[in-house]
Parts: sequence; structure tokens; C-alpha cells
Amino acid sequence: MRGPVAPPQVPLSTSRAAAFGDLVQDSVERLERRWPQLAEVDFLVLDVPPAGGDDSGPYAAESVPLGGMIAATSAHPARIVIYRRPVEIRTKSRDERAMFVHEIIVEQVAELLGLSPESVDPRYGDGQD
Repeated sequence: MRGPVAPPQVPLSTSRAAAFGDLVQDSVERLERRWPQLAEVDFLVLDVPPAGGDDSGPYAAESVPLGGMIAATSAHPARIVIYRRPVEIRTKSRDERAMFVHEIIVEQVAELLGLSPESVDPRYGDGQD
């Protein structure tokens, strides 16, 4: 049989980057129900952290950020960034990755709001969703 297996408008598979973006979006939607002000925050996924990050501390060369928070300015809303590759390397399954992504987002939202992660999501740190 020659020809396409599926019509062009039907994706055969989702890329890893798109699947990761879906995990971030699911987590953000869960948190927005509890914290509506997060609708004003931009959530971004980057493959890797920028080179030349914080080089302070004894283990700086060994640590890789998993996410970050950029405060709002007059020109840009607050932004929370999740770094896809470091998270993928540290997780084995989709469920584990979803839980890890959610924990990272909760931690960044907590920093943004000036709250504890447990205040942002009471199930933070439970190890289950």
C-alpha cells in the first residue's frame, strides 16, 4: 500500500515539545481555577535555560534550573518559564513528568505571589495528582 497512512490534517503523533506544552497548559489551567489572577501571567516553555546563568554558589556549575520567574514590568506581564529538556531528563514516564511540571509551576507561582507552595496548591508535595 502506497500513500499516506492518515489524512494530512490528522497528526500521527504529537511531538515531545507539544506534549510537554500540553502538560504545562493542564497545570496552568488547574491553578487558574484557584488563582484567577494567573490569567495575566505568561507561561513559557523553553527547551533549555540560557547559557551564562547564575554562577554563584559552590554547586552552580552542577545545577541546572528547571524553571524561572520573571517579574512584571511596565512593558511585559509577569512570566513563568519551564525548561523542557532538564525536566524530561529527570523523569521517566508521562505521569511522573506531569507531576514534576506541576510542582515546578506551583513553586514559581508561589514565588510570584509571595506565598508558600502549599498555599498555592494544598496537594503540593503529595507525590500524586
